[in-house]
Amino acid sequence: MSQWIEDLLGAEAPGLLEHECRTIDRSRLSLPGPDFVDNVVTQTDRNPRVLRSLNAIFHHGRLAGTGYMSILPVDQGVEHSAGASFAPNPDYFDPENIVRLAIEGGCNAVASTLGVLGQVARKYAHKIPFLVKVNHNELLTYPNHYDQIMFGQLEQAFDMGAVAVGATIYFGSEEADRQITEVAECFARAHELGMACFLWCYLRNSAFKDGTDYHVSADLTGQANHLGVTLQADIIKQKQAQNNGGYNAIKFGKTSPLVYEQLTSDHPIDLCRYQVANCYMGRVGMINSGGASSGSGDLAQAVRTAVINKRAGGMGLISGRKAFQRPMSEGVQLLNRIQDVYLDESVTIA
Repeated sequence: MSQWIEDLLGAEAPGLLEHECRTIDRSRLSLPGPDFVDNVVTQTDRNPRVLRSLNAIFHHGRLAGTGYMSILPVDQGVEHSAGASFAPNPDYFDPENIVRLAIEGGCNAVASTLGVLGQVARKYAHKIPFLVKVNHNELLTYPNHYDQIMFGQLEQAFDMGAVAVGATIYFGSEEADRQITEVAECFARAHELGMACFLWCYLRNSAFKDGTDYHVSADLTGQANHLGVTLQADIIKQKQAQNNGGYNAIKFGKTSPLVYEQLTSDHPIDLCRYQVANCYMGRVGMINSGGASSGSGDLAQAVRTAVINKRAGGMGLISGRKAFQRPMSEGVQLLNRIQDVYLDESVTIA
């Protein structure tokens, strides 16, 4: 085991690095690996152009050929406002610096808005896979409201050379039915055009905060993942589970005591394993989000998230604010450390 990983994990190192999952056994999962597209995705109804697009992502950057992904997402200029996102480092108001960070950071792909990637497509679309985020929640309406709306057409992403599109659904929100319908149509068309589809499977409902933030509950996020793969997402992006029991606490929907007695435990790897299981037992890869930047502790938090994701059977990390809200050299170093976890063969599936 690399000593630097243990050092960053601190007191949690033994519990995270030596944990054996006794809930859902790893033998039941389709695990990431160099042959994931050949062995798993080729069994699906995806056309050859989609397979080629996925392979372009899997075979780019420092994790090329491993079956894992490290993606830089920068759509926060819309989602969180440009000021809130880029004030810590104004260089990232410039779209070229976003793409440069992804390239110099060794990422598999760069994910951003139609506007950002369109600004530099002719210079960079052939140098790193583009993942165009096609819907967003804007925060300029007063009072603020939360709804994912389309910001562009799929043909625009296709014409700029993008190999993938991304979309968000706020499952649990009043607008979820419309968003599900829109994204289903979006993904069907994207697949026709040969682009892979990434789905941000987020929960949003004030009732999900009942003393505990059940937006990151394993049982609720797991079901969001299951809805996402039903929409034929090729990759699911999900916040890493931090607690469990959302169904029972909020007293809605349907669940089973076995979810809590046999299929999960209170261990973070087991909670994440349940998220993976809801992605058709790993047939659809799950990448976890890196979360907000908190300053000096970002590196340790990112490595912890990567270790949990990898050991649970996840497919990688999509980390933005921790990387771009600091000088580029430090952002590159952080991205590389995340990737080093997936390159470290001693960090195994639990």
